Amino acid sequence: MPTIVVPYRGRGGKRRLAPLDDEAREAVAAAMLADVVAAATAVGRTLVVARALPTGLAALPVELVEDPGRGQGAAVAAALDHVAEGPALVVNADLPCATPRDLLALLGELPEGGLAVAAAADGTTNALALSSPSLFEPVYGPGSAARFLALAPARRASVPALADDVDTLDDLLRLRRRLGPATAHALARLGLHAGAAA
Repeated sequence: MPTIVVPYRGRGGKRRLAPLDDEAREAVAAAMLADVVAAATAVGRTLVVARALPTGLAALPVELVEDPGRGQGAAVAAALDHVAEGPALVVNADLPCATPRDLLALLGELPEGGLAVAAAADGTTNALALSSPSLFEPVYGPGSAARFLALAPARRASVPALADDVDTLDDLLRLRRRLGPATAHALARLGLHAGAAA
């Protein structure tokens, strides 16, 4: 069983979801986190790295790791400090199409003694599988997928749902037929119905 780490920026994140206001952006971000956590907890022990869990999600079956506030790399490293040897997945909180099967598929791509990388279309990194937490290096940012692939024996994972991250409202609307239930419900509450025609 892998341990799954989910870094969550929380309040102030997802600025590119404009024109949604702050409250709506936070609601959508929390809903995406809920869908990612639902997938993660079905696969293994799940650590969420955040300052606090969103209101209404405090009962999630996860362990909260305090975000040190120095960016995504430091957040993931803080959680991996709580992980013993063995496989670990790092899954971003903005992957609302992810299912347990997708996370298991990422784990299945893991080469012995290495890592697997689920890249976003822009070359950043949406998810990682690590054969050992010690392989992690905080190399996030533009072009990070290539940097992760250079750290150890590595494979670029082909898991479509893990390539579908959400940065903008257009991303949400493009993915709306495949969103997890919490994100679909959040969109419906905003009048952006997940089942509406494209």
